[in-house]
Amino acid sequence: QVQLVESGGGLVQTGGSLRLACVASGRTFDEHIMGWFRQAPGKDREFVVAIDYSGSIRYGADAVIGRFTVSRDNAKNTAYLQMNSLKEDDTAVYYCAADPSIINFINFDRQIEYWGRGTQVTVSS
Repeated sequence: QVQLVESGGGLVQTGGSLRLACVASGRTFDEHIMGWFRQAPGKDREFVVAIDYSGSIRYGADAVIGRFTVSRDNAKNTAYLQMNSLKEDDTAVYYCAADPSIINFINFDRQIEYWGRGTQVTVSS
């Protein structure tokens, strides 16, 4: 059974930092891009960041470039999202995702192969 399990969410003040982790199990992910989406209350789910298997290619939404960094440790089947300079607009449920195609991350998230259940991030002043 394939699972993606997120952790690290919580409440943080504006300008603070959080590090999310996503542990994958049930199969190897050597052909999968891993990344993160988020969904704020009353809004559509949106792409945040993604990283290829080698870790050499990263993708990010404009809203988070320069503040969020995605990484992965393939030996641990784990992806990370380091979030710095957090803003209230970053408040959302953050979901880990895995899929072979970056196109699905950017344009067709309903076709994403694997999803985690999400972790809440709340940024408050």
